Amino acid sequence: MTRTDLLALDADTLAALTNRGLVKRAAKELDAGTGASVSLAADATVRGRFPDGTEVSLPPGAGLDQGSCTCGAPGLCRHLLGLVLAYRRTAEEGPAVDVPPADAAARPWSPGDLDDEALTTAVGRRAVASARRTLARGYTARLRHPSVEEPGARAELPTCTVRFPGRDAVGHAVTDASDELRGEMIALAVWAFRAAVEADPVDPPTQIDVGGREGRAGTQGAALGAAVSLVDELLLDGVAHAGPVLATALRRVRDELTAKALHWPAGALTDLIAQLDDHAARGARYRAEELAFLLTELHARGRATARETPLAASQILGSGERGDTPLRRVRLTALGCRVGGTPTDRTAEVFFAHGGAGIALVLRRRWELTEGQEPAGHELAARRMAGSTLGAVARSHVVSERASRTPGRSLTIGASRVAGTSVTPVGTAWSELPEPLLVRDFAAHARALAGLPPRLVRARVEADSVHVVEVHEIGEIGYDPAEQRLEATVTDSRGTSATVLAAYNPYSPGGLDTLAAALDGGRGEVRHLSAFVRESGGGLVLDPIAVMTSAGVIVPDLAPPPAGGRLAPTVARRPEDPITEALESALSCLAAAAVRGLRHLPEGARTGVEDAATLLSRVGLTTAAEVVRAVPATLRQEGPAAAVGAWVEAQIHLVTASELRSRAL
Repeated sequence: MTRTDLLALDADTLAALTNRGLVKRAAKELDAGTGASVSLAADATVRGRFPDGTEVSLPPGAGLDQGSCTCGAPGLCRHLLGLVLAYRRTAEEGPAVDVPPADAAARPWSPGDLDDEALTTAVGRRAVASARRTLARGYTARLRHPSVEEPGARAELPTCTVRFPGRDAVGHAVTDASDELRGEMIALAVWAFRAAVEADPVDPPTQIDVGGREGRAGTQGAALGAAVSLVDELLLDGVAHAGPVLATALRRVRDELTAKALHWPAGALTDLIAQLDDHAARGARYRAEELAFLLTELHARGRATARETPLAASQILGSGERGDTPLRRVRLTALGCRVGGTPTDRTAEVFFAHGGAGIALVLRRRWELTEGQEPAGHELAARRMAGSTLGAVARSHVVSERASRTPGRSLTIGASRVAGTSVTPVGTAWSELPEPLLVRDFAAHARALAGLPPRLVRARVEADSVHVVEVHEIGEIGYDPAEQRLEATVTDSRGTSATVLAAYNPYSPGGLDTLAAALDGGRGEVRHLSAFVRESGGGLVLDPIAVMTSAGVIVPDLAPPPAGGRLAPTVARRPEDPITEALESALSCLAAAAVRGLRHLPEGARTGVEDAATLLSRVGLTTAAEVVRAVPATLRQEGPAAAVGAWVEAQIHLVTASELRSRAL
C-alpha cells in the first residue's frame, strides 16, 4: 500500500501548509542522517521514530494537523514534516509506486470524488457542519480541474482559494483562509468539484453555482422585494425629497441583505446610501447618473434572478459565502496605487496581485483633511499604511498574517504586536504571475472581456479589471490637451496593439509627466505595466496604474512633479460620437427625473425627456427612443406609480446600450 497523498506533498506545498523555515530545518535533519525511520502499518498509518526518541504518526485520509507527535510542540512541528520528507525519500529509493494507469478511468481524478464520510475524516465534523450551512445558502466557485500536465486542482471560492496538490491529498489541501476556517473551505471546494463533475462528467465546467436551491426563491425574493420597494419609493419621491426615515429603512434592508449573504444587492444599497448622504451634504462624490444606475441595478438583479438567464443566481446576487474571511498567511504583490479624493479627504487604493489565487485585490485607505491641507499624491506617499508607508506598500511584496478578504475582493490588513506584516521589494514578481492576471495575448484577453455579462448584473468585484500587461514594444506617445489625456500604443509579442489612455489626475499633478517619461525612456526596456484593462472595438484599452522598469516600479500617482517636465507632443483629437452623445443625453435626463422624483416632475423636465428621445431617433436608435418616450407618456396617462416601470425599462435599455457602445468604439 502506498500513501499517494504524502507523495504529493513537495517542499513548496509543505511550506504553504506550515512555513518554509520549518521545512528547511526538517530537510536539513534528514540530510544529516537524523531523520525519522519510517514504517507503514496495515491500516496505512505512517509512523516514524527519530534518533532522539520522538515518535510521530500520520493516519490515512487526514491532514497533517491530525497527526500526532510526542515532542509536545503545539501545531504542526518539524517532526511531522520530517516524517513526510522521510517517507517521500523512502518511496523514491524503493520499488516503483503502484499508481493506477492513466486510462483506468474515463476522466482524470477530481477532489469531488471524495465522499462525505472521507471528507469528514479529513477535515472534521464541525467543519463539514459549518460548510453545510453555507451550502444551503449557495455559493459560486471557479475551478481548475486536474489534467495530465497539471495534476493539481484549484477552487477559487468567493473569499479564498483552495489548492489540492494531487490525488488522495484532500486532507492536505492548501488554502489562504485562516486555520479556523480551513476545513470548512476545503469542504466547500470538494462539493464544488463534485457539482461540476455531476453537471458534465466528460468536460466539467470551470465555473459552477453550488447549493442554495432549497428555499432560495422565498428568502431571497422577500429580501430583494423589500429593497426594490424602497427604491421605487425613492424614485417616486425623488432624491431631493428623501428624508431620514427612508435612509434608515434603506440601511435596515441593506443589513438584511448582508445577513442573507446577498452581497451584490447589499453593495448596491451601500453605494446608494452613500450617494444620498453626499447629495444631502453637497459632497463632491455625488453624481446623479451614478445614483440612477444604482436604482436600476437593484431592479436588474431582481429581474435576472426571476428569469432564465445564462448566469447562476449566486453570480447575480453575490454568493452565499461569509462576508469577510480571515486569511491565514497571505503573500501579495503590489501593482501600484490610485489616489483620489474631495476637498475634505484623500483616498488611496493600493492594488495587489494574489498570485496563488490568480486574482487582484484592493486595499483602501482614507484620510480626513483639516483646514488648509491639500496634499497631493507624492505627499501622501509618506503616510502610514500596513505597518509601512503608502509609497513602500504600493511597490512591494506584502506578507501578512492579519489580512482578511471580502467577496468583492477588498482587503483589510489589521495591526498586531504578535502577527505582523512584512514589506519587501517586489523584484521581478510581475513576470511570474499566472494568467489571466498576467496578460500576454492582447487579442485573446479582448475576446474574453467581450463575453462578459452587462455591468448591471455582473459580479460586484473590485479590481476585477486590474491586470499586469506584458509589453513587447512601445509605439507612439502623445497628449490630448482638450481631454487632458496621455495616449500611447503598445504591442504584445504577437504584434497585436493596445491603446494606453491615462487621464490627468488633479490629486497627482505629476502623474502624466512621470508616466510619459517612463514610457518614452523605457522604449525597449519597459516590459510590464499594471492597468485597468477594458475591451473596446475588439482591442484592449489600458489605464495605467504603475510601470515596471529596470529601476523598479514607478507609480505615477505617487510621483512628484518632475522639474521642467514636458508632456509628449499633442495628438489629434478624436472625433465626437453622436450615438454616444445621444445615449448620454438620455441617461442624464432620466437621472434628473430620479433626483426630482416622478411625483414631482415638472412639465419642462418631461419635455426634456421627450427631446432626448427625439435625439436618439435621429441617430438611428429607434427602440431606445421608444422606451424613453414611454416614460413621460406613461406619466401623463397612468400616473407616477405606473411610470416607475417605464423609467426602469428605459434605464436598463440605455445603460446596456451605452456599455455596448463603449466596447465597440
